Amino acid sequence: MSVEVGESAIAGVDLDVLDEIQRRVLWLAVRVVDAANRERRTGDGIKVGGHQASSASLVTAMTALWFAYLRAEDRVSVKPHASPVFHAIKYLLGDLDRSYLTTLRARGGLQSYPSRTKDPDDVDFSTGSVGLGAAAPLFAAAVRRYVDAHWGGDRPRPPRFIALLGDAELDEGNVWEAIADPATQGLGNVMWLVDFNRQSLDRVVPGVRIAQWRGQFEAAGWHVVEVKYGRLLRAAPASVRGWIDLMSNEQYQALFGLTGPKLREVFLDGAPAEVGEAVAGLPDDELARLVQDLGGHDLVAMLEAYAQCDAVTDRPSVVFAYTVKGHGLPIAGNPRNHSALLTAEQIAELRDGMGLSGDWDRFDPATPAGILCNQRREALRRPPANVALDVSVPAATGVRTTRPVSTQDSFGKILVELSRDERLAPYLVTTAPDVATSTNLAGFINRMGVFAPAEQRAWSADPLLRWTEGPQGQHIELGISEMNLFLLLGQLGLSGDLHGRPLLPVGTVYDPFVCRGLDAFIYGVYSGARFVVAGTPSGVSLAPEGGAHQSSITASIGLELPNVTYVEPAFATALDWLLCDALGRIAAGPGEAPTAVPAEEGAYYFRLTTRPLDQTPFEEARARLGDAVLRRQVLAGAYSLRESDVAGPSVTLAATGAVVGQALDAARELFEEGIAANVVDVTSPDRLYSAWRRTLRQGVRTATTPSQAGALRAAFPGRAPIVTVHDASSHAMAWLGSALGVPCVPLGVDEFGQSGSIPELYELHDLLPGSIVNAALAALSL
Repeated sequence: MSVEVGESAIAGVDLDVLDEIQRRVLWLAVRVVDAANRERRTGDGIKVGGHQASSASLVTAMTALWFAYLRAEDRVSVKPHASPVFHAIKYLLGDLDRSYLTTLRARGGLQSYPSRTKDPDDVDFSTGSVGLGAAAPLFAAAVRRYVDAHWGGDRPRPPRFIALLGDAELDEGNVWEAIADPATQGLGNVMWLVDFNRQSLDRVVPGVRIAQWRGQFEAAGWHVVEVKYGRLLRAAPASVRGWIDLMSNEQYQALFGLTGPKLREVFLDGAPAEVGEAVAGLPDDELARLVQDLGGHDLVAMLEAYAQCDAVTDRPSVVFAYTVKGHGLPIAGNPRNHSALLTAEQIAELRDGMGLSGDWDRFDPATPAGILCNQRREALRRPPANVALDVSVPAATGVRTTRPVSTQDSFGKILVELSRDERLAPYLVTTAPDVATSTNLAGFINRMGVFAPAEQRAWSADPLLRWTEGPQGQHIELGISEMNLFLLLGQLGLSGDLHGRPLLPVGTVYDPFVCRGLDAFIYGVYSGARFVVAGTPSGVSLAPEGGAHQSSITASIGLELPNVTYVEPAFATALDWLLCDALGRIAAGPGEAPTAVPAEEGAYYFRLTTRPLDQTPFEEARARLGDAVLRRQVLAGAYSLRESDVAGPSVTLAATGAVVGQALDAARELFEEGIAANVVDVTSPDRLYSAWRRTLRQGVRTATTPSQAGALRAAFPGRAPIVTVHDASSHAMAWLGSALGVPCVPLGVDEFGQSGSIPELYELHDLLPGSIVNAALAALSL
């Protein structure tokens, strides 16, 4: 679809000044990579790397964006390999100190790919894992729509969310999951710009898939724009354009490495006679400029494309900008230019050709280019981000029960209770990939409703689930895509940074499928997002569902993933304390710790179960220790659930989550055999491990003897052998033996499960009380 925009797209734009700026951007981007590779001494002889060719293909598009199009509130995701171009632009705008230009891929310097949390300049979206940076602005726009629906838009025009992506990123499946999801439909302030250079890391791509991709975007309801030709080719005879359309991609790309008669020969190879007649009068150098005049390198064509997208406000837009890798460089179009570096001689020739006297000069502020840079810097200036809420989360909701109850059931009740707090409730937002009811969000949804951009009529009544959809709903329902779940949670968790309105995001997912969304999970927490996700049900305790629905390595993921705090409580009150604490930390903003537990950054992963557990043991520990001490230990990661006073051999049973009951039963059997078995409920293996690692790291860095972590001392006061019991991979808690300096026998799930009853599956994986007793005897023998 083409939307006429007339001269308005370039009104007030001095194309000569813009061209001068884009040439300087190209130079700086190339020189940044060059300095990192030819001038930095790494000491190991390994290539630093960088992507001069992949950067060059987007210079025009990015110059047009930052120097003639963007507003301060707009947000842009930059494709990974265009990182040098982004930093060059920020430098010319005065937002990056000159000292960083020689630090690409160095410690503390410019990152290999744009990073929200590690780059020194203002990056909107991290990129690097291809496909995710493309989808992030789409979900950010969905979050902005949610925020504006609840608090009202504060500008006459909504901010635009733009993704710059390589055409090879469209091979990633998560891209198509994102554009197909109902939650991302109708976002007219989204524009994807595809750097359509038709070249991948390994080769010039033999087939051009533009028709397929256009069809897929249009089927998903997107507005599609192709920017294939620049002004010269648009004015050329139709036969010339028609021949380029018919030419193979390999033949066309070869033209960029040729000059003179050879270029003419290759261009006309196989062409109809009228094409040769049309270009017969053109000198060789003019023919080269003509046939290489792609739209992605034409400032006017790109600005017109942006204006076309602005004119379509009822759906997202995608622009296919035809480019060539390495445009403006001697390696343009070379099949092996992806990671190629210009030689010192080529750098000198490029410098001389641009008439530069200094490598790192900004424009003179008194020149037209310098004036435009200063104007754009002021136009793009943003106020400080608001990352903390001015409301407090209660220490607990007080949810209690005298009957056996599962943590999944308690989780839903706690959210309902939090939603009754009039000051806190507006900031709560939940989401799930078509598992909201089966993960126990129904109570919250009944109270708060489902978000939709416009009121939706309900055609049937469900006595248990009132699925009321409208702009004030606070649950965002997704299709069955765990990638989309974590992409949305990541953007909800950055709402304060990107939209000035912090939220308290809570997502749920079947725990086995955390792995299916893991790439997006990592992307979100790497970007600094703060949210809660509950994986439920988990483990082989979901026995009848079979091995495909029984998670075993997810606990290890939670334990090992940076910027994630993994917790797995067994009892309702412990979950209440832990969930309120997590939401309180998110509300307080990064770096704030409302309790004695050290400050934590990022997300909170709750691994829950549908298995009901008797709450009496927890209440007995509560009576013994008191609320203050017990709560402190629960939040720190472990507490003594059962203490044995038998005068005999002593062993500790450390259990987590659903299998705590099995450990208690085993302790009673050991008591009958005269063995003192203390049971420790490990509420967060992650926090325990982090506490241990902090003491070890302090000892390593100061060359002193490490102390015992306080959380471990409180929960494990003695030095008895230990058995760890976990409905997850046994190695996830096996480290406790090393931390305590005692023999350890780890029990867990180290094989794929199968269908059956819980006792049958626990027997299969040695999680029944009898197996735990045998493991305790083995630990004592060690």
